[in-house]
Amino acid sequence: MVTEEQVLAQLAKIQDPDLHKDVVSLGFIKDLDIKDGVVSFKFELTTPACPVRDQFLLQAQQLVGAIPGVQRVDCTMTSNVRATAGTGRATIQLPGVKNVVAVGAGKGGVGKSTCAVGLAVALRQMGAQVGLLDADIHGPNIPLMMGLSEPPHQEGQRIIPGLSHGVKIMSAGYFVQENLPLIWRGPMIGKMIQELLTGVDWGELDYLIVDLPPGTGDAPLTLAQSIPITGAVVVTQPPDVSLMDATKALAMFQKLEVPILGIVENMSYFICPCCGTRTEIFSHGGGKAAAERLKVPFLGEIPLNPAIREGGDTGTPLLVSNPNAPESEAFRQYAQNCAARVSVLQTMRAQQEGKGQKAFIKFFDS
Repeated sequence: MVTEEQVLAQLAKIQDPDLHKDVVSLGFIKDLDIKDGVVSFKFELTTPACPVRDQFLLQAQQLVGAIPGVQRVDCTMTSNVRATAGTGRATIQLPGVKNVVAVGAGKGGVGKSTCAVGLAVALRQMGAQVGLLDADIHGPNIPLMMGLSEPPHQEGQRIIPGLSHGVKIMSAGYFVQENLPLIWRGPMIGKMIQELLTGVDWGELDYLIVDLPPGTGDAPLTLAQSIPITGAVVVTQPPDVSLMDATKALAMFQKLEVPILGIVENMSYFICPCCGTRTEIFSHGGGKAAAERLKVPFLGEIPLNPAIREGGDTGTPLLVSNPNAPESEAFRQYAQNCAARVSVLQTMRAQQEGKGQKAFIKFFDS
């Protein structure tokens, strides 16, 4: 007869490449059942955007299927995004929101909002519950870039976010008159940010993506200190000037004790739609080189393509209008890498808390 010990021993050969432990000790295997040669179980991942999901499934089927007496392997891939505690300095808690991912840049014009939108839509398409907060008070572009199938509305004392492409959305752009600039000083910006954070009922979210204002001024500082940020993504372009500004943004997050999820390089290269020739218009590889130099993860390269810009202008991101495009795949890889980094942070913090609890118990037992 096939035993539970045999199955778990085989599955323990599968190592998570990011967490560096086997999937059995990580608790990924659930509801194991063995009956008449049929082995069924759930394989619970820490994110639906797991970049090795298909690889895990294939390994599990092959390893368990190799046990003598196994006639069939029924492996159901599921996911359970775990909450990650953010920075200890946070003054505002967001009930129901498991992870807050800030997308920032040292300067404007590098495609920060494009990368925030791409991250949010890609994670939602892969099965996560996602919200997108447009905190760029002076340039709230998310309403245009995402469109809006359901506008935000008020219920009692709370605001219910809008909805577009399955993503919950809130933006300062919904509360200011179109085409008029916001000529506000720091305290007024801080008040608006507080309203956006405390007045919105996000419900249950796996990830809340926050499109930060560019730079390292009052607005990004207020946000970084107000909410429990899981980690930050820094957007850059290949040229040295952009990389210098990205380094400043990264240093700001580090000073505020916000973990860095990684750097993403936008407008990395251009593929000619006629001949397929690749042209590196703004140079190439600067983002990856900077990540290596600064010892932070590199999350991916987003190509330069008019279709991405057109999607932003029409409110239909490329991931929605053409999910099979190479550029859409680049967004998905970037989102998967980002989600993997969040899972790593969650595991590291859980281990640290476990060590702290053990030390606490040991101290009092002694």
